Amino acid sequence: MSEVLVTGGSGFIATHVILQLLAAGHRVRATLRSLARQNEVRATLARGGAVDPLAVSFHAADLTRDDGWRAAAAGCHYVLHIASPLPDYIPKDENELIVPARDGTLRVLRAARDAGVKRVVLTSSFSAVAYGHGPREAPFDETDWTDLDGPDVQPYPRSKTMAERAAWEFLASEGGALELATICPVAVLGPVLGPDFSPSIALVQALMQGRAPVAPRIHLGLVDVRDVADLHLRAMTDPAAKSERFLAVAGPPLSILEIAAVLRRRMGEAGRRTPRLEMPNWLARIVALGVPQLRDVKPLLGLRRAASGDKARRLLGWHPRPNDEIIVATAESLLKLGLVRP
Repeated sequence: MSEVLVTGGSGFIATHVILQLLAAGHRVRATLRSLARQNEVRATLARGGAVDPLAVSFHAADLTRDDGWRAAAAGCHYVLHIASPLPDYIPKDENELIVPARDGTLRVLRAARDAGVKRVVLTSSFSAVAYGHGPREAPFDETDWTDLDGPDVQPYPRSKTMAERAAWEFLASEGGALELATICPVAVLGPVLGPDFSPSIALVQALMQGRAPVAPRIHLGLVDVRDVADLHLRAMTDPAAKSERFLAVAGPPLSILEIAAVLRRRMGEAGRRTPRLEMPNWLARIVALGVPQLRDVKPLLGLRRAASGDKARRLLGWHPRPNDEIIVATAESLLKLGLVRP
């Protein structure tokens, strides 16, 4: 089978990708900013069901430095570039996100090209597709891009947009024989395997812990991390994925209040603390002045951004899990790991 490099090997999406690569028989290596974490990652893989977590080799590489990338990519057939800075706050200087996201992507692409890698699959984001636009009824698709000149485009969507744009520009001007596909997931939920998980998971955790007595009027598209991993593997090898973007979304967006209702309905006693009321937008904007987490999502208040996953279904035969199953799997894993008390 193929030799595959996964960047950001300790991350939530990356560990699920590694599990599926191992299950499919691929040889896997992964990058970490510090090799001190490799045993922690192997333990996470073991919790996820990896038969032989020792089969994964690790390379030290940082998005902000050239060191290590050439060695990590040498001899690989494919690179799945998943690593990207994802803060839990808005930085004062947006370049704290933009520079490592964009320049790190270019480092990975250069190393892949020079190593003779066949294809890179880049994990982009719905944030690179749908931000900076006003309300609209039509679902966003792969032809759409975030408008960097639009209102309220925060540093994270800006960083993801600029990184993906830079990747496509590199491919056109310097890519040589290298191929590229990009995956743009909406909010990623699903089984948590360890301490590294997305802000979307933290939202479910907060709802179950009763930390949100009322829910802001925010709608989120959802996708299961296992289906995101599956889409990466399909985009890695399917000829139809060459030079294509793919939105990863399971179904229509749900409000936070609707997510809370699923938790109450499906999780019984463990879902009893979830909110039953929505916060008016005007109140959410006032509260956001003192709550950093709300300040980050303030531009989303009142917007319902639908997305279409039809392209991945049509071209790659991708079949994601439904929203309810995604939410339940997330909640069950949080309980199993003791990250939420019953």
